[in-house]
Amino acid sequence: MVAAVRQRQSIRAVARRSGVSTSTVLYWVERAKGQRLDRVDWQDRSRAPHHTQRTDAELEEQVLRLRRQLRKDSDLGAYGAEAIQQALQEQGLTDIPSVRTINRILQRRGALDGRQRVRRPPPPRGWYLPDLAKAGAELDSFDVVEGLVIKDGPQVEVLNGVSLHGGLAVSWPVVAPVTAKMVVASLLEHWREVGLPAYAQFDNDMIFQGTHRYPDALGRVIRACLGLGVAPVFVPPREMGFQAAIESYNGWWQARVWLRFQHASVEDLGDRSGRHVTALRRHRLARSEAAPERRSFPAGWKLDLQATPQGRLIYLRRSDGQGCVEVLGQRWQVSENWPHRLVRVEVDLTDDRLRFYTLRRREPKSQPLVLEVPYQLPRRRFQE
Repeated sequence: MVAAVRQRQSIRAVARRSGVSTSTVLYWVERAKGQRLDRVDWQDRSRAPHHTQRTDAELEEQVLRLRRQLRKDSDLGAYGAEAIQQALQEQGLTDIPSVRTINRILQRRGALDGRQRVRRPPPPRGWYLPDLAKAGAELDSFDVVEGLVIKDGPQVEVLNGVSLHGGLAVSWPVVAPVTAKMVVASLLEHWREVGLPAYAQFDNDMIFQGTHRYPDALGRVIRACLGLGVAPVFVPPREMGFQAAIESYNGWWQARVWLRFQHASVEDLGDRSGRHVTALRRHRLARSEAAPERRSFPAGWKLDLQATPQGRLIYLRRSDGQGCVEVLGQRWQVSENWPHRLVRVEVDLTDDRLRFYTLRRREPKSQPLVLEVPYQLPRRRFQE
């Protein structure tokens, strides 16, 4: 190729005749520039750099020691590259490796315990509620972790909560079972401390929703939320994604609190959990401060379970094969052209209306109102 080019043949013609790209011809012409062809080194050269700078062995050992120490003793429970870098800074070291270098050290020494997973672009956080997706409102998610047993002690359940935008976490470990009264008391305690969100999200457990035996029944938790102007949101059963924030925190709490220690009692567990929540809030302080503003808890407010519920109640549901959804113990026809699809149902107890919006994950901004019907909640005395 080089000889042909030196004989003034075109580079394009030489590349076409040799079955290579023009850039390959140019590479070898430049490689042989100013040399006789019989004296050119035609061997492929390694692309590895001639000189590499590897982290000092003593610093690598320090990184590994810090990882083991943080994994065992950290109140936050974080022991990744960022936590290690922060610990090195707190020790006053001057030449601190970057997060990427620390990750390479951990990978080279076989200290990584995570697995990479393929991630596809998700819809925006809180996409199923327009003001939530625009970060104009905050949502608190709550869930119960069951099946925890202290050795030689009682069965334990923990009520966990976390805010969607601010990541504001809270946990209440108690002797099983968690009851609706306990949930209401815990929510009121939490909201008095941090303020009221626009939405409170739950699964469809009777603890949160109330009895499933009768239609049009609103439970204690729903009435407490509505009384404070917080819209309860109930996610679709067995549906992925909507509970991602609280499920992630459930797993985090179990890994960083429950599984790391042997707990002597519920009080001991509560103490460790409280320290972890405090550390996590401190860690997420910047995120919490950037979250949408929360309303102040009204002074002198008292829960009145017999008051007529007012405000909005939201259900996220997937329609059946006939395009129907079940809400408040009743079946509603949304659209025959919308089978097995997501629907947001807004129960407006102030205007006595039901509004049905169709949802698409692939087009999260498209949420048209497809049906609006009159609805009035029956006036019944709440049975405590």
